[in-house]
Amino acid sequence: MSDDSHDSHTGPIKTPSQLLWTSFFSFVVPVFVIFGLVLVVTKDEMPAAGAVDLELATAQRIQRVGSVELRDANRPLQSGEAVYNAQCLACHAAGLVGAPKFGDANDWRPRLSAGYDSLLASVINGKGAMGAQAGGAFNDIELARAMVYLVNSAGGTLEEPAVPEAAPAE
Repeated sequence: MSDDSHDSHTGPIKTPSQLLWTSFFSFVVPVFVIFGLVLVVTKDEMPAAGAVDLELATAQRIQRVGSVELRDANRPLQSGEAVYNAQCLACHAAGLVGAPKFGDANDWRPRLSAGYDSLLASVINGKGAMGAQAGGAFNDIELARAMVYLVNSAGGTLEEPAVPEAAPAE
């Protein structure tokens, strides 16, 4: 047997010096690379993604999840048509996602059999693709007025809800 047959079975490291440098580059260099990356990532002056004003970006990231909005309880109530135009028109005018169309008696007929209370519950709590409307810019009476306006446009005969009397101040 010759020495040539064993050369094909040996690795690329042939001397102790090559082994030392291979070990150094395999273990020590990656540690320094990771250490450098950690320093770059934890640097204090790094701006937030897409932020020009760092203080504003920080304030937006740490803001509270919920907030309280105070509204004027004595403001005049909106009409059903005004509420419809502001909140309902986008879906009900075109009949998007199965919404019954404005003025289409065939779309409203099955819903009218459910009655006023059931329709109002669907408006306030949401039903199907329509999300809950309560808690938005309009109160429940204004939403009920919009529902009556929609139903009556299709030939229904619902009456607008009565506005509760304010309690006298003592």
